[in-house]
Amino acid sequence: MSLKNKKILIIIGGGIAAYKSLDLIRLLKKNDVEVKTILTKSGREFVTPLSLSTLTRSKTFENLFDSETETEIDHISLSRWADIILVMPTTANFMSKISIGRAEDLATTVLLAADKDILLVPAMNVRMWLHKATQLNLKILLDFGYLFIGPEKGEMACGEFGEGKMSSPRQIFAYLKNYFDKKNIVKERNLKALVTAGPTREYIDPIRYISNESSGKQGYEIAIALNKLGIKTTLITGPSKLAFPKGIKIKKIISAEEMFNVVKKTLPVNLAVCTAAVTDFKPAEKSKNKIKKDKLNFKSLNFIKNNDILDFLSKNNRNRPEIVAGFSAETKNVIENSKQKMKNKNCDLIFANDVSKKGIGFNSDFNKVSVIDKKGNVKIIPKNKKSFIANKIAQILLNKLIDDRNIN
Repeated sequence: MSLKNKKILIIIGGGIAAYKSLDLIRLLKKNDVEVKTILTKSGREFVTPLSLSTLTRSKTFENLFDSETETEIDHISLSRWADIILVMPTTANFMSKISIGRAEDLATTVLLAADKDILLVPAMNVRMWLHKATQLNLKILLDFGYLFIGPEKGEMACGEFGEGKMSSPRQIFAYLKNYFDKKNIVKERNLKALVTAGPTREYIDPIRYISNESSGKQGYEIAIALNKLGIKTTLITGPSKLAFPKGIKIKKIISAEEMFNVVKKTLPVNLAVCTAAVTDFKPAEKSKNKIKKDKLNFKSLNFIKNNDILDFLSKNNRNRPEIVAGFSAETKNVIENSKQKMKNKNCDLIFANDVSKKGIGFNSDFNKVSVIDKKGNVKIIPKNKKSFIANKIAQILLNKLIDDRNIN
């Protein structure tokens, strides 16, 4: 069983749906899950510490400063103990607090100190959920990397109907099972990925070179997101001003030829993601010395094509990764040109973006991506921070790698 011996920390917030935490705990305990709970002050209005302790067979934590556990720092020890942290119900008030980093009690300090994934289960009135402030907090928390399940549409305790109803214990249980199933598969299969990022430089002489505006930001974020999923990731990067991500194997290159050779040496991998803006052409000959201005004649320069890394990965039958994904940076006819690129390269996915738009693409912290698969399906990931886009892309890639799931 994927849940056996897993450790789940449940934070119970204030709201009528808090009673459902008891049903979830029963389900988890039946499947040999270790459960610990934190009961917030408002959560105490709906469930009791005694009921939680009886079901978990463990102490219910409530206070940031507890004389009974003074030898431990609870907000650190609890977050390190857990395999995942769950907040149910997650109220509008609680979302607001954690979106600005409040650390006023045990629950909020645990989340700030956490080094594990955090799953939020919203429950509130439909108008509260749809309010611009809540939707802004949702966007912030998604960008922080928080996971969400729900809310669902349905009849609420207040008598109104709409989106805001908390997901059922069985839905949450199914989510957790799927979450740990993926973790187990990644670990058992020892999945590996390579990500290319940044620009390449093709030198005309020791001073001058041909390159482009790529910063490498999207590729770096994708490498981070894949690594967070447990996939052993190698980042092959061209010249970039970005700090190297921790915990990821880094291979630095300058030219397209260097990147091509490093990619070949990094194979075999299960997944290849080509985000690098590789310079298509290079001078047939590089001058050993600086070419003087009066002798520099661009018309006389002879250019030749660089190796096509995406094409090589997609058509290299012997060491072809299970999934090959490429980026398509376009300025017009984005979807049409990207679909043609996919057909020509024979890759499995294309992530298309319009680099002519201000505020997205090269050198920006934001992006908007259209995900295209071989069947011609298109899924749009709306404009958001590149870290958010990367997490979405990483999940799509993992789903496709594990069970060839549809991108939608």
